[in-house]
Amino acid sequence: MDLGLTDRVFLVTGGARGLGRATAEVLVAEGARVVLSGRSDGSLAAAAGALGDHASYVVADNADPAAPAALLAEAQERWGRVDGALVSVGGPPPGPVTGVTDEQWTTSFETVFLGAVRMAREVSAALGDGGALALVLSSSVRSPLADMAISNGLRPGLAMLTKQLADELGARGVRVNGLLPGRIGTERVAELDARHGDPEAAKAASLRTIPLGRYGEPSEFGRAAAFLLSPAASFVTGVMLPVDGGMLRAL
Repeated sequence: MDLGLTDRVFLVTGGARGLGRATAEVLVAEGARVVLSGRSDGSLAAAAGALGDHASYVVADNADPAAPAALLAEAQERWGRVDGALVSVGGPPPGPVTGVTDEQWTTSFETVFLGAVRMAREVSAALGDGGALALVLSSSVRSPLADMAISNGLRPGLAMLTKQLADELGARGVRVNGLLPGRIGTERVAELDARHGDPEAAKAASLRTIPLGRYGEPSEFGRAAAFLLSPAASFVTGVMLPVDGGMLRAL
Protein backbone atom coordinates (compact mmCIF):
# COMPACT_ATOMS: atom_id res chain seq x y z
CA MET A 1 0.00 0.00 0.00
CA ASP A 2 1.20 3.48 -0.87
CA LEU A 3 0.59 5.61 2.21
CA GLY A 4 0.75 8.80 0.15
CA LEU A 5 3.39 10.38 2.38
CA THR A 6 5.86 11.52 -0.29
CA ASP A 7 7.01 15.12 0.32
CA ARG A 8 4.66 15.62 3.26
CA VAL A 9 6.17 17.30 6.32
CA PHE A 10 5.61 16.18 9.92
CA LEU A 11 6.71 17.42 13.30
CA VAL A 12 7.79 14.61 15.63
CA THR A 13 8.21 15.57 19.27
CA GLY A 14 10.32 13.25 21.36
CA GLY A 15 11.89 12.25 18.06
CA ALA A 16 15.42 11.45 19.23
CA ARG A 17 14.64 8.00 20.59
CA GLY A 18 11.94 5.47 21.36
CA LEU A 19 8.54 5.65 19.74
CA GLY A 20 9.09 9.10 18.24
CA ARG A 21 12.33 8.04 16.59
CA ALA A 22 10.73 4.85 15.26
CA THR A 23 7.85 6.81 13.75
CA ALA A 24 10.22 9.32 12.16
CA GLU A 25 12.15 6.47 10.56
CA VAL A 26 9.01 5.04 8.97
CA LEU A 27 7.81 8.46 7.79
CA VAL A 28 11.13 9.18 6.10
CA ALA A 29 11.26 5.71 4.56
CA GLU A 30 7.84 6.46 3.05
CA GLY A 31 9.10 9.69 1.48
CA ALA A 32 8.08 12.25 4.11
CA ARG A 33 10.17 14.98 5.72
CA VAL A 34 10.37 15.34 9.50
CA VAL A 35 11.28 17.98 12.05
CA LEU A 36 12.37 16.27 15.27
CA SER A 37 12.28 17.86 18.69
CA GLY A 38 13.56 16.96 22.12
CA ARG A 39 15.73 18.30 24.92
CA SER A 40 19.14 16.91 23.94
CA ASP A 41 21.02 18.52 21.08
CA GLY A 42 23.41 15.58 20.81
CA SER A 43 20.80 12.85 20.53
CA LEU A 44 18.69 14.92 18.15
CA ALA A 45 21.68 15.63 15.92
CA ALA A 46 22.49 11.92 15.82
CA ALA A 47 18.89 10.97 14.99
CA ALA A 48 18.55 13.61 12.27
CA GLY A 49 21.92 12.65 10.84
CA ALA A 50 20.87 9.02 10.58
CA LEU A 51 17.70 10.06 8.72
CA GLY A 52 19.60 12.14 6.18
CA ASP A 53 18.43 15.11 4.14
CA HIS A 54 14.76 14.45 4.91
CA ALA A 55 15.17 15.38 8.59
CA SER A 56 15.98 18.46 10.65
CA TYR A 57 15.59 19.18 14.34
CA VAL A 58 14.84 21.80 16.97
CA VAL A 59 15.97 21.57 20.59
CA ALA A 60 12.71 22.21 22.44
CA ASP A 61 10.91 20.96 25.53
CA ASN A 62 7.17 20.34 25.17
CA ALA A 63 6.70 22.17 28.46
CA ASP A 64 8.05 25.36 26.86
CA PRO A 65 5.21 27.52 25.47
CA ALA A 66 7.52 28.57 22.62
CA ALA A 67 8.09 25.01 21.39
CA PRO A 68 5.17 24.75 18.90
CA ALA A 69 6.10 28.00 17.13
CA ALA A 70 9.75 26.94 16.90
CA LEU A 71 8.88 23.62 15.26
CA LEU A 72 6.40 25.20 12.85
CA ALA A 73 8.93 27.85 11.87
CA GLU A 74 11.58 25.22 11.15
CA ALA A 75 9.19 23.22 8.96
CA GLN A 76 8.15 26.30 7.00
CA GLU A 77 11.69 27.58 6.58
CA ARG A 78 13.11 24.21 5.56
CA TRP A 79 10.29 22.78 3.45
CA GLY A 80 7.61 25.44 3.13
CA ARG A 81 4.77 23.41 4.60
CA VAL A 82 3.54 21.30 7.48
CA ASP A 83 1.08 18.43 7.15
CA GLY A 84 0.83 17.06 10.66
CA ALA A 85 2.54 15.99 13.86
CA LEU A 86 3.21 13.10 16.16
CA VAL A 87 2.91 14.51 19.67
CA SER A 88 4.95 12.32 21.99
CA VAL A 89 6.36 13.17 25.41
CA GLY A 90 8.51 11.30 27.86
CA GLY A 91 6.68 9.08 30.29
CA PRO A 92 5.90 10.50 33.75
CA PRO A 93 7.70 9.12 36.80
CA PRO A 94 6.29 5.86 38.19
CA GLY A 95 4.87 5.51 41.66
CA PRO A 96 1.67 4.76 43.59
CA VAL A 97 -0.99 7.36 44.34
CA THR A 98 0.16 7.36 47.97
CA GLY A 99 3.80 7.94 47.01
CA VAL A 100 3.69 10.62 44.30
CA THR A 101 4.42 14.16 45.47
CA ASP A 102 2.61 17.35 44.57
CA GLU A 103 5.76 18.52 42.80
CA GLN A 104 5.80 15.39 40.61
CA TRP A 105 2.14 15.89 39.73
CA THR A 106 2.69 19.55 38.86
CA THR A 107 5.79 18.92 36.75
CA SER A 108 4.12 16.04 34.91
CA PHE A 109 1.01 18.11 34.24
CA GLU A 110 3.18 20.79 32.61
CA THR A 111 5.04 18.31 30.39
CA VAL A 112 2.74 15.33 29.79
CA PHE A 113 -0.64 17.09 29.79
CA LEU A 114 -0.42 20.83 29.11
CA GLY A 115 2.59 20.48 26.82
CA ALA A 116 0.76 17.96 24.64
CA VAL A 117 -2.45 20.00 24.60
CA ARG A 118 -0.58 23.17 23.65
CA MET A 119 1.38 21.42 20.90
CA ALA A 120 -1.76 19.89 19.41
CA ARG A 121 -3.68 23.16 19.64
CA GLU A 122 -0.98 25.33 18.06
CA VAL A 123 0.02 22.88 15.34
CA SER A 124 -3.59 22.14 14.40
CA ALA A 125 -4.14 25.85 13.74
CA ALA A 126 -1.49 25.65 10.99
CA LEU A 127 -2.95 22.58 9.27
CA GLY A 128 -5.20 22.57 6.23
CA ASP A 129 -7.48 19.98 4.67
CA GLY A 130 -5.75 16.60 4.87
CA GLY A 131 -3.68 17.47 7.92
CA ALA A 132 -3.32 14.94 10.71
CA LEU A 133 -2.29 14.78 14.35
CA ALA A 134 -1.48 11.66 16.36
CA LEU A 135 -0.94 11.78 20.11
CA VAL A 136 1.12 9.07 21.79
CA LEU A 137 -0.82 8.17 24.92
CA SER A 138 -0.78 4.83 26.77
CA SER A 139 -2.85 1.74 27.48
CA SER A 140 -3.56 3.50 30.81
CA VAL A 141 -6.23 5.41 28.87
CA ARG A 142 -8.44 2.32 29.20
CA SER A 143 -6.98 0.31 32.07
CA PRO A 144 -4.81 1.44 35.00
CA LEU A 145 -1.17 0.39 35.08
CA ALA A 146 0.28 -0.82 38.36
CA ASP A 147 2.51 1.73 40.11
CA MET A 148 1.86 4.38 37.42
CA ALA A 149 -0.47 6.83 39.17
CA ILE A 150 0.47 9.88 37.14
CA SER A 151 -0.01 8.12 33.82
CA ASN A 152 -3.32 6.69 35.04
CA GLY A 153 -4.43 10.16 36.07
CA LEU A 154 -3.37 12.22 33.06
CA ARG A 155 -3.59 9.97 30.01
CA PRO A 156 -7.39 9.39 30.06
CA GLY A 157 -7.94 13.16 30.12
CA LEU A 158 -5.66 13.58 27.12
CA ALA A 159 -7.63 10.90 25.30
CA MET A 160 -10.89 12.77 25.85
CA LEU A 161 -9.34 16.01 24.63
CA THR A 162 -7.99 14.18 21.58
CA LYS A 163 -11.50 13.06 20.72
CA GLN A 164 -12.88 16.55 21.31
CA LEU A 165 -10.20 18.06 19.08
CA ALA A 166 -11.15 15.56 16.37
CA ASP A 167 -14.72 16.87 16.62
CA GLU A 168 -13.59 20.49 16.43
CA LEU A 169 -11.26 20.03 13.46
CA GLY A 170 -13.24 17.56 11.40
CA ALA A 171 -15.05 20.25 9.41
CA ARG A 172 -11.67 21.54 8.25
CA GLY A 173 -10.63 18.09 7.04
CA VAL A 174 -8.04 17.70 9.82
CA ARG A 175 -7.88 14.34 11.58
CA VAL A 176 -6.82 13.68 15.18
CA ASN A 177 -6.14 10.24 16.64
CA GLY A 178 -4.53 8.67 19.69
CA LEU A 179 -2.13 5.75 19.94
CA LEU A 180 -2.08 3.47 22.98
CA PRO A 181 1.26 1.66 23.12
CA GLY A 182 1.62 -1.33 25.40
CA ARG A 183 4.95 -2.98 26.16
CA ILE A 184 7.17 -1.84 23.30
CA GLY A 185 10.89 -2.62 23.51
CA THR A 186 12.13 0.94 24.11
CA GLU A 187 14.59 2.41 26.59
CA ARG A 188 11.65 3.64 28.66
CA VAL A 189 10.18 0.14 29.07
CA ALA A 190 13.60 -1.29 29.90
CA GLU A 191 13.95 1.35 32.62
CA LEU A 192 10.55 0.45 34.05
CA ASP A 193 11.42 -3.26 34.10
CA ALA A 194 14.71 -2.48 35.83
CA ARG A 195 12.90 -0.72 38.69
CA HIS A 196 11.78 -4.07 40.07
CA GLY A 197 15.33 -5.25 40.77
CA ASP A 198 15.02 -8.27 38.47
CA PRO A 199 14.38 -6.98 34.93
CA GLU A 200 14.06 -10.44 33.42
CA ALA A 201 11.45 -11.50 35.97
CA ALA A 202 9.54 -8.26 35.40
CA LYS A 203 9.61 -8.80 31.65
CA ALA A 204 8.47 -12.43 32.03
CA ALA A 205 5.51 -11.27 34.12
CA SER A 206 4.56 -8.73 31.45
CA LEU A 207 4.85 -11.28 28.67
CA ARG A 208 2.26 -13.46 30.38
CA THR A 209 -0.29 -10.65 29.86
CA ILE A 210 0.40 -10.23 26.12
CA PRO A 211 -1.43 -12.66 23.80
CA LEU A 212 1.32 -12.42 21.17
CA GLY A 213 3.82 -13.43 23.86
CA ARG A 214 6.46 -10.77 23.21
CA TYR A 215 7.25 -7.08 23.49
CA GLY A 216 6.57 -5.03 20.40
CA GLU A 217 9.32 -3.66 18.21
CA PRO A 218 9.51 0.15 18.00
CA SER A 219 9.19 -0.15 14.22
CA GLU A 220 5.83 -1.90 14.67
CA PHE A 221 4.55 1.09 16.57
CA GLY A 222 6.12 3.42 13.99
CA ARG A 223 4.23 1.76 11.15
CA ALA A 224 0.90 2.10 12.98
CA ALA A 225 1.59 5.77 13.73
CA ALA A 226 2.67 6.53 10.16
CA PHE A 227 -0.53 4.95 8.85
CA LEU A 228 -2.73 7.12 11.08
CA LEU A 229 -0.86 10.23 9.96
CA SER A 230 -1.08 9.30 6.29
CA PRO A 231 -3.72 9.95 3.62
CA ALA A 232 -4.28 6.18 3.58
CA ALA A 233 -6.20 6.70 6.86
CA SER A 234 -8.23 9.60 5.44
CA PHE A 235 -11.53 8.45 7.02
CA VAL A 236 -10.09 7.58 10.44
CA THR A 237 -10.37 10.21 13.17
CA GLY A 238 -11.12 10.33 16.88
CA VAL A 239 -9.93 6.76 17.48
CA MET A 240 -7.72 5.36 20.22
CA LEU A 241 -5.61 2.66 18.56
CA PRO A 242 -3.95 0.11 20.87
CA VAL A 243 -0.55 -1.08 19.67
CA ASP A 244 0.02 -3.66 22.36
CA GLY A 245 0.00 -7.23 21.03
CA GLY A 246 -3.49 -7.74 22.46
CA MET A 247 -2.60 -6.82 26.04
CA LEU A 248 -5.55 -4.46 26.62
CA ARG A 249 -8.62 -6.43 27.70
CA ALA A 250 -11.02 -3.45 27.60
CA LEU A 251 -13.04 -2.82 24.46
